[in-house]
Amino acid sequence: MEPRENHAGASCTFGDRSSSDIVVRLRNEEGRDDWIYCHSKILSEKSKYFADRLSDKWPTCKILDSRYCVEVYCQESDYDHHINLLRLLYVVSDVLEDNSWHNVKNALGVLRVAIELGCPKIMTACVNYLEAVPWEEGEEEEILRIIPGMGSEAEPILARLQPVNPSAVMGIFMSAFRFATSSPPPPMNDIKSSAQEQLEYMITEDDDGPLLTADDKIKLEVKECVKGLFVRFFNCLEVMLLKPAEPESYETRAFLLLLSDLSWAFQILTKMEIVRDFVITWVDSSDKVVKVVEKLETTPEMVEVRFKVIEVASKVLEAISCGTVILPTGKRLQMVKLWLPVVRNTKPLIDSAVTDDEEAVTFKIDGEIWQATESSFVSIILALPSSDQAEILTDWLGKNGLYPDLTEAFEVWCYRSKVAKRRLALLGNEDGTSSGSAD
Repeated sequence: MEPRENHAGASCTFGDRSSSDIVVRLRNEEGRDDWIYCHSKILSEKSKYFADRLSDKWPTCKILDSRYCVEVYCQESDYDHHINLLRLLYVVSDVLEDNSWHNVKNALGVLRVAIELGCPKIMTACVNYLEAVPWEEGEEEEILRIIPGMGSEAEPILARLQPVNPSAVMGIFMSAFRFATSSPPPPMNDIKSSAQEQLEYMITEDDDGPLLTADDKIKLEVKECVKGLFVRFFNCLEVMLLKPAEPESYETRAFLLLLSDLSWAFQILTKMEIVRDFVITWVDSSDKVVKVVEKLETTPEMVEVRFKVIEVASKVLEAISCGTVILPTGKRLQMVKLWLPVVRNTKPLIDSAVTDDEEAVTFKIDGEIWQATESSFVSIILALPSSDQAEILTDWLGKNGLYPDLTEAFEVWCYRSKVAKRRLALLGNEDGTSSGSAD
């Protein structure tokens, strides 16, 4: 076979028919058939596929047409990428310009063709580009779909998507948790909120398992951070007990932020199954919190503070009602007597604020909180001694059955009280006192 270097000394331009010595016939199943005028020297030097195809060892090399025309079949979606790759083969410099790829989608397409046609320099340039630039979510999914099947040459692209070792995960979790439970300057509150969202996402089990499984060391540090959060909350509480809270005062804004942080922290502690200390701390400080709430004005500006207090209290009440945290009878009775009036008085204020001007309400109201709180009260009340239940229900009925609706507790109390003598008679004790020797 005669050597094909008749144009080696001349300038080779992509698509130049006058200097071309070979045609790449690009075809697809839809009938598209493009003839692209190229130069065998360039194709052979930069593409293993074309080097093999144009060599004397190729089975059809003796056929005249095959020496000057190479057919390449491709999918319609890859058509433009094949043309772009052929054009890039003509770049004289060993280093392709960074703007040669235009975007991630184009670079992925060219990379796919470069691997197919064995073009190492273009493959390397594509990989370097894709490894360095940011990806949008859709592009990331495409990369995950395509790259793993491209072999070891494309593996560097996936470096940012590889699982992180547990120690690195633990380090970033704790660093983020310290920040999420701190009190940064106001301009950083949005960053703090984002950190809180991501921390909750890290330990939530959804379609994927949690990113972090908390060990004793992590749990201890998390509890210490929450303890520090409570210290700042109590300091703010003492200030608000001493002087009336003003809607736009520093103390009120700080109190509101701390309540939001406590509400978030409760969710994290619940997922980590270490919520007991939080519940006990809130129960022990509830009398002071209630005093602050009772001193708050009923203006719309202070409604959010009241609601945030109820939000935290509701979560604590739910933990108690479900038996997540076991407390003695006296503590449970205290929580009902303290928080029942607060919740009863706060709900109308929230409802009124929403009814009067829903668009003016600047905070998110979870309507399910009232149902959840009501259910918690019912469960806690039904676990109290019957005499305490009677006292609470008497007060509720005296207020014409206002929220929370304790009808279920009332019905159960009536049934239990009516059948009590019959039930206890089976134990040989008609008056309900503990049986024993009368002598």
